[in-house]
Amino acid sequence: MTTDAGSGRGDRPWVAFAALAAMLFALAVAAVAAAPPARSQGESGGRYTGVASCAGSTCHGRMEGDGTVVRQDELMRWQEPSTPGGAHSRAWAVLSNSRSQFIARNLRIGDPATAPMCLGCHSTAGAIAAGGAKRGTVPVEDGVGCESCHGPAAGWIASHYAGVGTYADPDAEMRQKHLANLSAGLKKLEDPVVRAGVCVDCHFGSAGEGQFVTHRIMAAGHPRISFELDLFSSLQAHHQEDGDYGWRKFGAAAGRTDHVQMWAVGQATALERSLSLFQSRRGTEGMFPEFYFLDCHSCHRRIYDQAKPVKTSMDNVGRQIPEGMPPYNDENLIMLAAAARMASPALADQLAARTAAFHKAMATDRASAVSAAAQLSQTVAALKSAFASRGFSGTDAFAMVDAIAAKAINDRFTDYSGSQQAVMGVDTLLNAMVSSGRVTIGAAAGIRGDIDRAYAAVKDPNAYQPADFQASLGSAVRSIRALR
Repeated sequence: MTTDAGSGRGDRPWVAFAALAAMLFALAVAAVAAAPPARSQGESGGRYTGVASCAGSTCHGRMEGDGTVVRQDELMRWQEPSTPGGAHSRAWAVLSNSRSQFIARNLRIGDPATAPMCLGCHSTAGAIAAGGAKRGTVPVEDGVGCESCHGPAAGWIASHYAGVGTYADPDAEMRQKHLANLSAGLKKLEDPVVRAGVCVDCHFGSAGEGQFVTHRIMAAGHPRISFELDLFSSLQAHHQEDGDYGWRKFGAAAGRTDHVQMWAVGQATALERSLSLFQSRRGTEGMFPEFYFLDCHSCHRRIYDQAKPVKTSMDNVGRQIPEGMPPYNDENLIMLAAAARMASPALADQLAARTAAFHKAMATDRASAVSAAAQLSQTVAALKSAFASRGFSGTDAFAMVDAIAAKAINDRFTDYSGSQQAVMGVDTLLNAMVSSGRVTIGAAAGIRGDIDRAYAAVKDPNAYQPADFQASLGSAVRSIRALR
């Protein structure tokens, strides 16, 4: 058993993070550093042991990735000081920088490095006790450590450390050990539903203390929340998907992450979480709706007060609401509509009908909107299950790209958030084509410029022009189609 140094998705030369558009890099760094994933919603029990328990040179603390089963330099990658891959380790440290101090002063919460409002996502769950800023069992300075994503380790770390023995079939043994560790509390992050549930707690929001970035927090200076599960997973990947990984996680050497499935499940999970929070007490603040749920740029436009008015918005076929009324942030809903028909035509029709009913209810009153959100949530949950229960191929990735660029979807890209989500989706689906062998690394690299131009069209929300974006996305999609 050896580590395949070229198999990790994050190591592919054509992905080359430095070559991505500046918008992507800035988005990933801001979103990961400002709101990294912490404990899963509703998690209870389990004792945290801290990053140090994973740091031995016989475990994950080597200086080079030359381990026989896993790289073993995962801790060094987690600590990488200048890339998105090291953002989790910097999560608590950023609370002392000038931007965080500025936000804290605006919110009047004191030192952000000890504020419960911040620590829920900027530290590991075991770093804070029930009292909030009170110290817990692991150093808060570790930021978002291994156990934030993989689960509190006290129940499974000994078995995990034991590694592979001398049995006749070490691959089967690894698989059995992994299954036993899952029973003991290790998070099954290879499962897209599990991974999405862990990540969205902070990268999208939860009901937990310090795990919801409200409109007030963003108005104070916090980065806008945006998340795409498969792309962000690639930016944070500290492992490689070689034969050992396949046996351990999927029970077969050929086992690999299904990136199309990961993208689709991530979109459904983000929307499901958003609708759930909207229906809860989080949906309002005082006499106002919680503006977090609305599309920022539908209101944050230039205002003209002159005799000859200037229209600063575009009609959106997916939102049947009165002119001038702020819409729900439907960036994930648009992507889900693009993917739904592939999973279930019946659910796709139901999604369209319930989406229209939800937008209409938003223009009525909160009770109507909450009721419509509950109906829409049921459809989203069914779609998530449909995505999770089927595999996707490279051909499916092409079909998904076509769906995102189809006129029915493209006409809904009238605001910045949905357009940004679209270009991230097209990029991650291109990655899936390479992973499945449908597109070569060289061919994908050859159209990198087209993808980067689409990123450039959503680099600055204040300079966003819907027509320019639609043209850029169309050009990128045509280049991808040419590879079919």
